[in-house]
Parts: sequence; structure tokens; C-alpha cells
Amino acid sequence: MVVVVIMGILAALIVPRVLDRPDQARQVAARQDIGGLMQALKLYRLDNGRYPTTQQGLQALVARPDSTPNWRPYLERLPNDPWGHPYQYLSPGVKGEVDVFSFGADGKTGGEQNDADIGSWDL
Repeated sequence: MVVVVIMGILAALIVPRVLDRPDQARQVAARQDIGGLMQALKLYRLDNGRYPTTQQGLQALVARPDSTPNWRPYLERLPNDPWGHPYQYLSPGVKGEVDVFSFGADGKTGGEQNDADIGSWDL
């Protein structure tokens, strides 16, 4: 009986930590993706003197936009965020010169914990 109680206590302490790991891994992956996208955007700006417009979006990193003389492919393909949604892009950004972000697990603006937005401002 004592062993069962001890196992129950241990399970109550360990299980919540283990179950939370996939969500944390997705958040870390999103931050890494955003970091890579920001590096590609900085190279784009170095070559072209400006960031892509919001209308051109992140697609400007994989396909040549009109009137971009010094373009080269900066990425092979655009990643989706770990929840399967495309990353969002604003130029000029609200929180920085440009903003690259994911809406998080819920795919909507705002949210808390797993649903919180993750963006270039978090790096």
C-alpha cells in the first residue's frame, strides 16, 4: 500500500512535466525558424537595400519579386510553423523594423501559454 502511495505521488510530480515537453519543443522550434527567417531577411536587405514589403512577404526569400535587381534565393522553401500554419510577416513591423511571427497553437492573434504569439521580438 505504501509503495502504491509513493508511486502515485511520484506520478503526480513527473507526469505534468513530461506532458508539457511537446509544447515546449514546438515553441523552441518556432523561435529557431524565426531566427533563420530573420537571418535570410537581413541578407535580402544587404543585397537590395531594403526589406521585402508586407505585400511581397516572406515569399520574396524564395521567389524573385518584381523590381529586385540583386535578388538571389535566400531559402529553398518557406517553413510552416510547428502547428502547420504559415509564418506571418510585417514590414514595417509593429515591434521592430520588421516582424516575423507565429500565432502559436491556436492560430489566432494573442493568447497565453501554448497559444501565445511567438515572434522576432522574442529572440
